[in-house]
Amino acid sequence: MYDVVIIGAGVIGTSIFRELTKYKVKVAIVEKENDVSMGTSKANSAIVHAGYDPKEGTLMARLNVKGNEMFEDLCKELDVPFKRNGSLVLAFNEEDLETVKKLYDNGNKIGVKGLKILSKEEVLEKEPNVSDKVVGALYAPTGGIVGPMEYTIALAENGVKNGGEIFLNSEVIKIEKGENFKITTKNNKVIESRFIVNAAGVYADKVHNLICPESFKITPRRGQYFVMDKSQGKLFNSTIFQCPSTLGKGILVSPTVHGNLIVGPDAEDLEDKEAINTTSKGLEYVRETTLKTTEKINFRESIRNFAGLRAQPDTGDFIIKEDEHVKGFIDAAGMKSPGLSSAPAVALEVVKILQDIGLTKERNENFDGRRKQIIFSELSKEEKGELIKKNPSYGKIICRCEGITEGEIIDAISRSFGTITLDGVKRRCRPGMGRCQGGFCGPRVLEIIARELKKDPINVYQEKEGSYILVGKTK
Repeated sequence: MYDVVIIGAGVIGTSIFRELTKYKVKVAIVEKENDVSMGTSKANSAIVHAGYDPKEGTLMARLNVKGNEMFEDLCKELDVPFKRNGSLVLAFNEEDLETVKKLYDNGNKIGVKGLKILSKEEVLEKEPNVSDKVVGALYAPTGGIVGPMEYTIALAENGVKNGGEIFLNSEVIKIEKGENFKITTKNNKVIESRFIVNAAGVYADKVHNLICPESFKITPRRGQYFVMDKSQGKLFNSTIFQCPSTLGKGILVSPTVHGNLIVGPDAEDLEDKEAINTTSKGLEYVRETTLKTTEKINFRESIRNFAGLRAQPDTGDFIIKEDEHVKGFIDAAGMKSPGLSSAPAVALEVVKILQDIGLTKERNENFDGRRKQIIFSELSKEEKGELIKKNPSYGKIICRCEGITEGEIIDAISRSFGTITLDGVKRRCRPGMGRCQGGFCGPRVLEIIARELKKDPINVYQEKEGSYILVGKTK
């Protein structure tokens, strides 16, 4: 029996989860996948938007600005990579300049700080690798970049540290309401709770409809990306946008917190909520459209393509409210961009709704919001030496591309949830994220997982259940 059960372990669900552990509340997350951060939260632009884009008066506008302001302190507390690198929206003609002016005016009304319209000369001085056809830009100094997978995982880890529970491989198939909610999962788990928070991403409409009358529809909007090698990472300091369209914020070019360059996404509305495959047509569109921003990117240095799905609601805004027909059921749905940027503020909003309808406001005096993760490459020479003396596993480099040590991998495995996979380790501490994409370090990481968990190497998965890497012995 729980006070609150959250359905969905993406950045929205885990943000609410951690926020609730600040109170004397018994809280759990129920997630259909075998790990947290498995949907939109692992496949997005990794941008913390400044907030000039959403329409004044919407939840998106208010929560984007508030969430952006919270990110820096949260990432310090959770030891997650974050950088306030600023963003530019480029204008290439008079029509674009009008759009830039509207974004500037809208941002000022909403409360975005430091917005400035730059001339062509100012843009090229700040970002010399932008196309010289640019005529101006909107500059937003509060824009930032983050490690979205690390951030989501850190929220979940800290929530568990503070008393929360996580149930993985537990797809919700039935919800009933008596005195309390009774939640039944695909693996025959039955969980009772006073309140439910629906943070199921692209499946939020399906979860809502399990017990509530249909009131909104979520359309998956696929976006495809290039991840460039670190040889391209220094081309830009800021996140560079083209002017937005009805389908979104358009193609962006941005450095990542790890020194790569990310390019994308396109926008394609689909019905399939699992359509995360890339297409040659979509990637070619991204590449061709990027040429308007810059011709300096060498796409031969691409090390990875991926696609993510954004949860596009038919309401046009975030859906954050208690259902009017089913009391105690709260939707946190329709979290399209700027969902990641708004997540910390969304959590506060949901907790307030819960407290207004009866959840305790009594504080958890044992709450500790700090989390520490050792990143060996960021230590000084002296710190590295001291750490290796204490734990020799930090002296063994496993992933040469990213400089990841055995000690970091063991630490990630020890802090993981459920059955850790090769990709689960990759999301936590980055072995396999570099130029060779795990071609060299993958077998070593597999051996370490098997050794640490005392498993047969054949039973270590790449990702989801059944994604075997090894199928048997040769000799």
